[in-house]
Amino acid sequence: MRPNILNPLFAEVTALPGVGPRFAKLFAKLAGTRALDLCWHLPSGLIDRSYQPRLAEAEIGRVATVTVTVIEVEPGRTARQPLRVRCEDATSTLDLVFFHAKPDWIAKQLPLGATRVVSGKIESFGSHLQMVHPDYIASPEEKDSLAGVEPVYPLTAGLTPKTVTKTVRTAVARAPELPDWLDPALRRQRGWPDWRMALQAVHAPESEADLKPETAARQRLAYDELLANQLALAIVRLNQRKARGRALRGDGHLTAKALAALPFDLTPAQRQAWAEIAADLATETRMLRLLQGDVGSGKTVVALLAMLTAIEAGHQAALMAPTEILARQHYETIAPLAEAAGVELLVLTGRDKGKGRAAALGRLADGSAKLAIGTHALFQQDVAFADLGLAVIDEQHRFGVHQRLSLAAKGRAVDVLVMTATPIPRTLVLTAYGDMESSRITGKPPGRQPVDTRTLPLERLEEVVQAVGRKIAEGGKVYWVCPLVEESETGDLAAAEERYAQLSERFPGKAGLLHGRMKATDKDAVMAGFAEGPLQLLVATTVIEVGVNVPSATVMVVEQAERFGLAQLHQLRGRIGRGSEKSICLLLYASPLGQVARERLKVLRETDDGFRIAETDLELRGAGELLGTRQSGLPQFRLADLETQADLLAVARDDARLILERDPELQNARGQALRVLLYLFERDEGIRYLRSG
Repeated sequence: MRPNILNPLFAEVTALPGVGPRFAKLFAKLAGTRALDLCWHLPSGLIDRSYQPRLAEAEIGRVATVTVTVIEVEPGRTARQPLRVRCEDATSTLDLVFFHAKPDWIAKQLPLGATRVVSGKIESFGSHLQMVHPDYIASPEEKDSLAGVEPVYPLTAGLTPKTVTKTVRTAVARAPELPDWLDPALRRQRGWPDWRMALQAVHAPESEADLKPETAARQRLAYDELLANQLALAIVRLNQRKARGRALRGDGHLTAKALAALPFDLTPAQRQAWAEIAADLATETRMLRLLQGDVGSGKTVVALLAMLTAIEAGHQAALMAPTEILARQHYETIAPLAEAAGVELLVLTGRDKGKGRAAALGRLADGSAKLAIGTHALFQQDVAFADLGLAVIDEQHRFGVHQRLSLAAKGRAVDVLVMTATPIPRTLVLTAYGDMESSRITGKPPGRQPVDTRTLPLERLEEVVQAVGRKIAEGGKVYWVCPLVEESETGDLAAAEERYAQLSERFPGKAGLLHGRMKATDKDAVMAGFAEGPLQLLVATTVIEVGVNVPSATVMVVEQAERFGLAQLHQLRGRIGRGSEKSICLLLYASPLGQVARERLKVLRETDDGFRIAETDLELRGAGELLGTRQSGLPQFRLADLETQADLLAVARDDARLILERDPELQNARGQALRVLLYLFERDEGIRYLRSG
């Protein structure tokens, strides 16, 4: 279904000259498998080869393009010594230095007596000028094509700058003229080139200024990507609104009982979020709403009220969590309130097997169980609901859209509420959750203690261990989170095991170890020992980031905190401060601290407002790293930079809304061009809805 005009861009990189299977693997690692991926692989720097001095006037340390005559070849005396090719011009001499060079290749490239143009960095070696492994060796006839400004691209091992530059240039040359999807008035106002000209311009920078995100060409391409994102989300949203839903109006008898059983009153922010959700449920349009709330802000109670409303309306409700720990945590919070309301609640996880699982499935299928809490086990094929009306999905960024849709497909016109305790910056809400309405719970319920956060260098580790010992002697409970060592969980686990061995020797019988590779039963045993039993010190990887609730724990130690993201540190800190006692979070860092790490730790000391922390995290790290977006369902932008181009996002959102108001099926001339845009940026959901429409 892709428009034929885009086929040259979606060709495999092996269709490009000089790219065989070996290079194709390396390009796949660097940028992607298609010509289009290379078009999106933008230069990060440039080299100016226009400096063409005579040798006697050449500046040391500067890239120069010089014309010389080959006068002597001097092989290295040993295999370790380089081969030197002595060259000259009318003013001085220059040694071209090659390590591990093949004499045959040298003889062919630099024959004695030949005139050659060489380009590379001029260095001094004793009293001689030298150029180690010149970037280019060319004939005098090729000088004009060589002596200019050359883009520098990010590389991967096995690919040379020359190969990448040449291959990207070939890919860009395949770009066709495309119909323009931009509003002509916007293009004129911004002074933007057309799409093909913009693509060519970003790959042909003439100065450092041309690499900046505010250049017209980079702005144009970033806007195209943001418009594709916003248009796809707006199409999905429009079609969801068209899809017939069911009005879930409760009479309030169950929610009143649950509220009466709460040991506290709802905060104004909780009441506001609950009112927005209730209003959505009452309409005949399907609800798709994002509920954001900081750690401990009381989202689960608001979600329960929504689920009880669905039950009052005669339907079932389900809450899906990403981990078993979190699912059981929700179960413990909700069970007493569900009991007070007289609603049967069951929990279903991957651990449930045999007769117990069969019985639970039966009660869901016949409708006697009105409320289910579980993990991904809830959307497995053999799970059937009598009449699912509302699906609540916690920590959405840990699930794909496909899983969200799988749970929603378990009923007819199911309303969906998505929750996250990870505060998401407004720009990411727009780009990742633009198909949803959004509610925020700010603040925390009464009685929550602020956490005293301090930063200490790792050199003071022994002092920290002594302080932990004093807290244990007082009967307190302490988390000790080990550093993110590397991308693999194995490295993190090794660090945790090593620290556990040291601390359990220091505090025998008091320490437990928790990590993601443990069996669920073993995890539960350790958590139970820490929550209610003899364990007072829990050494863990970031597996405790979400869903671990031990109100008596009042100390959190995080080793090498500079390696963690702000949002993750904030989540970890949220494990303490849950009871009435004062809590303290100690962030240990390895010296010296970089500027970004210093800013990150500073903001944690200054505030516990998760939304402010999330915005700062976006500024410091960028959207790509935030919330682990590379592993989550959040969008990856190849061209747009949300830190510097956030203003374009708001324009793209408004443009997308206006486009669909005027042409909801994208049928007119601009609409057809916009269809090409959606295919170009592979916004499959938007395309799928257009097809079905």
